[in-house]
Amino acid sequence: MEKVSFVVPIFNERDNIDPLCQAISAAMEPTPYPFEIILVNDGSSDDTWAEIERVSGDYPKLLGVDLVTNYGQSSALSAGIDQASGELIVLMDGDMQNDPADVPMMLDTLKEKDCDVVSGERINRKDSAISRRVPSRIANFFIRLITGVKLRDYGCALRVFRRDIALNLGLYGELHRFIPVLAVLQGARMEQVPVRHHRRKFGKSKYGMGRTFRVISDLLLMVYFKRYQNRPIHFFGTLGIITFGAGAIIDIYFLVLKTLGNDIWGKPLLLLGFLLTIGGIQIITIGIFSEILMRTYYESQHKKPYRVKRTIIRED
Repeated sequence: MEKVSFVVPIFNERDNIDPLCQAISAAMEPTPYPFEIILVNDGSSDDTWAEIERVSGDYPKLLGVDLVTNYGQSSALSAGIDQASGELIVLMDGDMQNDPADVPMMLDTLKEKDCDVVSGERINRKDSAISRRVPSRIANFFIRLITGVKLRDYGCALRVFRRDIALNLGLYGELHRFIPVLAVLQGARMEQVPVRHHRRKFGKSKYGMGRTFRVISDLLLMVYFKRYQNRPIHFFGTLGIITFGAGAIIDIYFLVLKTLGNDIWGKPLLLLGFLLTIGGIQIITIGIFSEILMRTYYESQHKKPYRVKRTIIRED
C-alpha cells in the first residue's frame, strides 16, 4: 500500500499543533495506508517550533522542518514536499479548518477515478461571509474564466497528489493559490470532492483583503504559463509583429508624404511610428531569447515537455 505524506505549512499555530497531529493520526490509523506528518515551521514568531519539538515524542511519524525565516506558504509547501517520502502527498493548512477525516475518502477517489489530483470543495464554510466567502467566490469565478481550469473552490488547501505531480509543481512566490493550474500545466487529471470545513479555534487568520492585488498579478502569470510557457515566441512574436507592423505602416505613410515634398518633421505620429517599430523589434527579440531559455531549461535538466501516463510493451 502506498505511503501517504501529509505536508502542512505552519505559521504561528502553536495551539493547533497537538490537535492537528491527533486528528491526522485518528483519521489514518484505521486505514491500511502507512503515513507520515511533515510540519514545516515557516519562521513563526511564537512558540510553534517548541511545540513541534514537544509533541514529536508522542507522534513517531512526525517530521518537523524549521525554516530560517518566514518565506511564505509556497516555499514552506515546497520544503515539505522535498522532505516527503510517500507516493501520495496530502497538502493542507495547519489551522484545523480542514478536516483530516476527509483524506481517506479523497485517497479512495484518487484510486477509483484513476486521477492525479483530488481537490477539496469546502461545504458549509464557517468563516466570515463578507471578508472571506464573497471575495473567494468572485476570485473563483475569474480564475475559472481566465485559466479555463474548472474548479469550484480554488481556496481549499486540502488536496491529494500523486508524488510526481507534487514534486514538479514549481512552487515559489505566492503561487500556492494556483496549485490546481500548476498541476493542469503538467497534464494532471483532477477531481473535486466535497469536504468539511470548521471554524478556527485557535490563532488568527493569515488571510485578508490586502492580498487581492497580489492574486491578480499572479493570475496574469498563470495565464501566460498556461498558454505560452512552452512556446513564448507565440506570445512575444505575435505581439512584436503587430507592434512592428503598426509602426512600419506609420513610417511608410510619412515616407510617402516626404517623397511628395511635405514637411513631416516634429509630427507626434512620426515619433509614434519610430517607437512602435523599435518596440516591435525588441519584443520579437525577447521572444527569441525566451525560446532559447526554455530550450536551455529542458536540455540542461534533462526534462521532457511531456508526461507518459502508461505504456504497453509487447514481447516478441
